[in-house]
Amino acid sequence: MHNTLEWLFRDPRSGRIVVGQWPNLPLLIFAGAVAAEWLLAPAGLLGAGLRALQLGSLVWWAADELLRGVNPWRRGLGAATLGFVALRLLWAGGVAT
Repeated sequence: MHNTLEWLFRDPRSGRIVVGQWPNLPLLIFAGAVAAEWLLAPAGLLGAGLRALQLGSLVWWAADELLRGVNPWRRGLGAATLGFVALRLLWAGGVAT
């Protein structure tokens, strides 16, 4: 069990355990777009644009984690997020809903 946890969370380049990191640009964009939608509650084109920005930045972050994550945990987090976004889009019928 210990070796599995080591493999899952250890950054092989630095040797450090990495579970989470400070938000990077796509996550900051995502958080800003979520906050703007929450504060402004815009309808119409602005609301759809903020939701598209949220979606695009989250997909950007998740794809980056999947491809370049520092350990299997981070890559799995990216894959799970991409799967969640895909399911959400299928259930909701697209970005505008």
